[in-house]
Amino acid sequence: MSDKIAKTQLVDLIADKTSLSKKEAGEAVSVLLDAIIDTLKKGGSVGLPGLGTLSVTETKERQGVRPGTTERITIPAGKKIRFKVATTLKGDL
Repeated sequence: MSDKIAKTQLVDLIADKTSLSKKEAGEAVSVLLDAIIDTLKKGGSVGLPGLGTLSVTETKERQGVRPGTTERITIPAGKKIRFKVATTLKGDL
């Protein structure tokens, strides 16, 4: 399945499967996403049971090639978000 689920679809799904209204489900999804984003911005990690773990990792400065040319460039050090799939989910994929 390559379909992408949007936030509004998540809200609808949560409202349908709980006693929450769409407004309450929307607020819950927003609070959850904000908490995940805030934690990652602070360098923490977020465990999502049955899904996996999101964490921030440092990247080193490295050499690359500018797309469309053969020009060598230096890609600066930075940070990226890493996702490690839960073992239980990995077996089901």
